[in-house]
Amino acid sequence: MANQPDTGSLKRGVLLLKTLATAGPRGLALTEVSQRAGTPHPSTHRVLGQLIAEGLAEYLAETRRYRLGPLAFELGLAGSAVHDIRDLCQETMAALSFETEDTVYLVVRSGFEAVCMHRIEGSFPIRTLVLQVGSRRPLGVGAGGLAILSAIEPDERERIITRVAPGLKAYGKLSARALAEASAQAHDSGVAVIRDIVTLGVTGVGVPFRNPAGQPIGALSVAALSQRMTQRRVQRIGQSLKASAGEVERKLRLGGR
Repeated sequence: MANQPDTGSLKRGVLLLKTLATAGPRGLALTEVSQRAGTPHPSTHRVLGQLIAEGLAEYLAETRRYRLGPLAFELGLAGSAVHDIRDLCQETMAALSFETEDTVYLVVRSGFEAVCMHRIEGSFPIRTLVLQVGSRRPLGVGAGGLAILSAIEPDERERIITRVAPGLKAYGKLSARALAEASAQAHDSGVAVIRDIVTLGVTGVGVPFRNPAGQPIGALSVAALSQRMTQRRVQRIGQSLKASAGEVERKLRLGGR
């Protein structure tokens, strides 16, 4: 059994790794890591040093910033053999992107966050690349994350919203109340729609999918310029997303994942 200090360090380490996962190749300054993770500056510096020693993080001396290290990539490759569902979604996403001509995203749940696992760009000349593969957002932010949140049982959904509420101010007009209302509406309709909230001028439509045990584990979403997303087109894309999510669920059952 790990003692209490060791357990605390492990939790801080995981939290900092998740924070670095949102930074991309440019990385984050120490102060930014500390602020985003909500950890004290000295503790952040100490744990980052431990992560660097293990290869899970690296320090860019020329910019004085931190980013994920090579071991994080290696572990991700090993884990993908068990947890990666991109292969199951690829064909379905490609067909959806061809039909809509817009960008299609695969988002999965990771605790209180939604992680972008894959995206396929559409043929429309102006593309809406609002999510980078590997990026994380609080669960409920974005059409895919909102779709997942809407499919979760009401009591757990309420706890999640309370947990992510402090970080919502970083996403435009979002608040805990607005997120609760949007998730309830998405639950009733089966389709999550976000228009000009997280990214101005962009509308996203998302639908959740469940694993064989019935748990909402991910979502497919389509993002496009808001001027393209008329009410009729949103409804049509919503129906296509429902059919696509059903196809992913069928493949999950057949694949035994």
